[in-house]
Amino acid sequence: MRLPQRILMSNPGSMFQPKEYIVLYSLAFMTTMKVLRAQEYFPSESHAATAEKLGLSTCAAGLIGSEILKIAGEIRALIASGRSICNLTVGDFAPKEFRIPEALEMAVVDALHAGQTNYPPSDGMLELRRAVVDQYERELGLAYPVDAVVIASGARPIIYAAYRAVVDPGDEVLYPLPSWNNNHYCHLAGATKVEVETGPSTNFLPTASQLRPYIRSARMVALNSPLNPTGTVLGEQQLREIVELIAEENRRRAAAGERTLFLLWDQVYWNLTFGDARHHTPPELVPESAAWTIFVDGISKSFAATGLRVGWTVAPPLIATRMKDILGHVGAWAPRAEQLGAAHLINNLAAVREYHAQMIPAVRARLDRIYDALMDMKADGLPCDAISPQGAIYLSARFDLIGRGDGGAKFTTNDAIRHLLLEEAGFAVVPFQAFGRFRDDGWMRLSIGAASLEQIDEALPRVRALLARYK
Repeated sequence: MRLPQRILMSNPGSMFQPKEYIVLYSLAFMTTMKVLRAQEYFPSESHAATAEKLGLSTCAAGLIGSEILKIAGEIRALIASGRSICNLTVGDFAPKEFRIPEALEMAVVDALHAGQTNYPPSDGMLELRRAVVDQYERELGLAYPVDAVVIASGARPIIYAAYRAVVDPGDEVLYPLPSWNNNHYCHLAGATKVEVETGPSTNFLPTASQLRPYIRSARMVALNSPLNPTGTVLGEQQLREIVELIAEENRRRAAAGERTLFLLWDQVYWNLTFGDARHHTPPELVPESAAWTIFVDGISKSFAATGLRVGWTVAPPLIATRMKDILGHVGAWAPRAEQLGAAHLINNLAAVREYHAQMIPAVRARLDRIYDALMDMKADGLPCDAISPQGAIYLSARFDLIGRGDGGAKFTTNDAIRHLLLEEAGFAVVPFQAFGRFRDDGWMRLSIGAASLEQIDEALPRVRALLARYK
């Protein structure tokens, strides 16, 4: 293809070419380019055989994808096909149900208009780090230096960086079940999982006595409150006993010259508590724990801002610095404009209170609507139960159908119950198996951030009619 003389005379070394040159050059290239069909060269064997043949790393070959996202994909496909589904699966927010705060949105837009689009500092924008320091002192009674704060693209990179900063391959990480993703982070870090199963008698929360047998050999204890997946909150005395247990072990280790036992404290839902539930922090209850507590926090849940990707840690500066370096090498920075928007919001206490005055009642209304309906069904003898919501955006609900069934077929797994609720009641939930608890006893996580009250009200009669068949 011959190009016009004007285009041929364009400076090929110029950074900015005339549009005509770019378009015509692209057309010429497309007419002469031979297209490679890459899929013809892809392996077609099973996953295991392919992994062995390609020589994937042990980490990559053994990594399990998110069970929750797999279920969510199934739900999206059903909704796209026209099915009426009450989607209680993903721990996210539908913007039409829960918008981010207007103050946050406008501040991000203003930052973009001001040209705040280049790399942020590797430890985060100073404005946001200072805002976090002020927030922790103002609202949690904890005074930290600014070099204890590192910003990242959400809470997930913070958790990963904490694992990589203090956990060596083979080290033991102790955490209760059910638990969000600690099994996967242990795999990524090469750590040894030490899992302690909890049950409904403690609202699926651990006690010091349950953890005590495993403390001596652990390198890190990972806790989350309010808890994903259960929506329950560690009470003051329960948390105090756990933190005192860790403090006692660390005093022993210090005397023996052994490595510190760290506490990974995930409080990303701490602004979302209901009723009599109150959020507490380890350093508040046991001040010496500040030396070995690594906070996980962010704007994703408290402000329905999951897609803005702004999270942070507050940790001893020596640990925070190493986490910063790890995050810097993987480029897990939060976008600059979003960081500045988050700083503006956190500093605007009136805007935060105004937002939560609307958001928290809307969250609780959905949780209470489902909980009250399940309690009514239980009172009528239907096979279900639930734990009163205390925090986060989750409800723990039990559909007690194991061993029941139509004719000779009996339900034997939580996943079979999940499929029944989805297919016959359009009620999409996540079994506790997705959170490491493999007991098949009907317990599920119900997440309300993507569901309207109308969708919930439409689905609950279908759930009642379904359960009535197995009364």
